Amino acid sequence: MTRPPRAEQFTPDEVCVVHAVQRCVRRAYLAGVDAATGKDYSCRREWIRRRMEALASVLAIDVLSYAVMSSHLHLIIRNRPDVVADWTDSEVALRWLKVFPGRRLEEHLAEPTENDVQTLCRDKDRLATIRRRLSDISWFMRALSEPIARRANKVDECTGHFWEGRFKAQRIVDEAGLLACSMYVDLNPVRAAMADSPDHSPHTSAFDRIEAGKGKRIESAAFDLQPIPTAEAAKQLRETPLDERRQQRRAKRRSPTGRNMLRDAWLAPLTLQPSTLSTDPQTHTAGFRSSDRGFLSLSIGDYLRLLRWTARQGVGGKKVPAGLARTLTALGIDASMWRDLVWRWKQYFGRSSCVGRPESMRADAARTKHQWHRGQASASTCFV
Repeated sequence: MTRPPRAEQFTPDEVCVVHAVQRCVRRAYLAGVDAATGKDYSCRREWIRRRMEALASVLAIDVLSYAVMSSHLHLIIRNRPDVVADWTDSEVALRWLKVFPGRRLEEHLAEPTENDVQTLCRDKDRLATIRRRLSDISWFMRALSEPIARRANKVDECTGHFWEGRFKAQRIVDEAGLLACSMYVDLNPVRAAMADSPDHSPHTSAFDRIEAGKGKRIESAAFDLQPIPTAEAAKQLRETPLDERRQQRRAKRRSPTGRNMLRDAWLAPLTLQPSTLSTDPQTHTAGFRSSDRGFLSLSIGDYLRLLRWTARQGVGGKKVPAGLARTLTALGIDASMWRDLVWRWKQYFGRSSCVGRPESMRADAARTKHQWHRGQASASTCFV
């Protein structure tokens, strides 16, 4: 059974949550130490994390969970067309030019000028297309994957494909599926025996949230959302030597804003506030992410307790504690099958294009004019 068309799974015009997997095509590792060659590619994990962080600051995409593995990466992302609708034309143009600057006269500056922004704003048809792309999950994955591939090829002194192909996408259609998928993503290093607990699993969203809870701060990779005044850009081109401008560009890439932030400030908050009106986009204003909307009805404390307990159990562990079992049952998950669902995720949802309870999967199949989703029957054993 082939993968469904992207337009069937998600569109930029509606809010949806997607589990995306991007896999490396080569025998060489995406990250970590390649046992075959002995080369250490560990630095690529931070390349990827910083690129995700930068994109989260300008695109209308919330990063909910992630894990960077040795040969692939996992992402749970949510597109936010409602947030884009709150942005002015100038904001839309500036954000787009930060990610896709194109070929401009001032290309050595690598930063959009006020004139660039105004020129784009005058092209209303193109601006409408760009506004749509800012909340497009496929464009987010493109903006993430292409620079990493180019950078890896440059370091390896080679050409050709770096990624296996188009990313795998699974639409997550309810909170039960989202909780299970988020746990699966955060526990990937534990399942792969790369770490003994989420507390020792760097380059995962769980680790970032745990470290942020301890007050850990990092240098922000968020884009600086200020255009260069046109007169200042012209002066730099006239008076600043090319080598010096290149040094400035490298320094700007290392710390675009010069700000520090909590380690998880670029991730979407975990807890969904029940008092918030569903029509309120909760647009983020500090410049680290697109919105302040959470995604689970659990507190961060409950989530981490369940995550750590699940990490210790593996397959065939102990019975779920009563407090955690009530949380799972309230979401429609069979607590006795929880360990199996997370640790044997691929058995239930590995080949499915949709994740959630059976009734939610049936409703999504009807939306796309199909009778069922693959994995629907096997997953039914894990839900009440």
